[in-house]
Amino acid sequence: MSRIMTNDPGLYGYLPYRGRPKITWPGDARIAVWIAPNIEFYEMNPEPNPIRAPWPRPNPDVVGYSHRDYGNRAGWQRMMRAMDETGFRGSVSLNVALCEHHPEIIKACADRGWEFFSHGIYNTRYTYGMTPEQERAIIVDSRETIAKWTGQSLDGWLSPALSNNTWTMDLLAEEGVLYTCDLFHDDQPTPINVAGGKLISIPYSLEMNDTIVYNTNQYTPRHYGEMIKRQFDQLYAEGAESGTVMCVPLHPYLVGQPHRIDAFAEALAYIAGHDKVWLATGREIARHYIDHHYDAVASAISAHDAKRG
Repeated sequence: MSRIMTNDPGLYGYLPYRGRPKITWPGDARIAVWIAPNIEFYEMNPEPNPIRAPWPRPNPDVVGYSHRDYGNRAGWQRMMRAMDETGFRGSVSLNVALCEHHPEIIKACADRGWEFFSHGIYNTRYTYGMTPEQERAIIVDSRETIAKWTGQSLDGWLSPALSNNTWTMDLLAEEGVLYTCDLFHDDQPTPINVAGGKLISIPYSLEMNDTIVYNTNQYTPRHYGEMIKRQFDQLYAEGAESGTVMCVPLHPYLVGQPHRIDAFAEALAYIAGHDKVWLATGREIARHYIDHHYDAVASAISAHDAKRG
């Protein structure tokens, strides 16, 4: 067996960025921009996982818990206001247990026509070490909970704390999920190799994620605002040839802090001030891509793989 076969996870085929089948977005837009607020619930003293500890400090981590709880008390309203003022709808990466903990937040998002997709049940319960059926149960629970509280279908997935298993993508496709956010390999949607059905990856950027920006890289709010603008400018220019996707993943306990919100709101206004921009949800991007571009791109990947041998 070749080194390529043994060292590539095989989740998606290779097709260089330039020269792919052209992607077109509704309204002749150059770029689809979607905002993905992670509206989460962290348990203060969760069940232990043998592979990963839920908190950096010993349990119960009251400091870590209360910091994240800020997003569900004050931060989400500032974030929502900035999005309302610039015409953005959210695609909520939801810990579905939040429906019972804070139904007020769910209602506010649903009343605005925001999408809900799953980020697991709690963000402190990882899928590491689970069996396929245990992981499937989380997907089913998420689908049923989202339908019960919002009437929406479960079309997107972001694993809790980005925890994955080798069978995760197959399970998502089997359960009717359209797109995953767990892969960070491209600026356009990508067909995912699954045992049956269709599943795509939609760009969900770690680089634009406020957790990485603020907690890991420790950038200033002004720098984050400039990052968002630069990301948009480059992808907007490239989108003149073939449609691109830009995602801004958020956490209300971070972006919703008083000293950070203005830079974020200014960046959104900058994006909304351009024409040929599709302010979309994850579901809308996924359905359009599957209906209009999936088959052409999948065929091009197959042809490219065959040519490479």
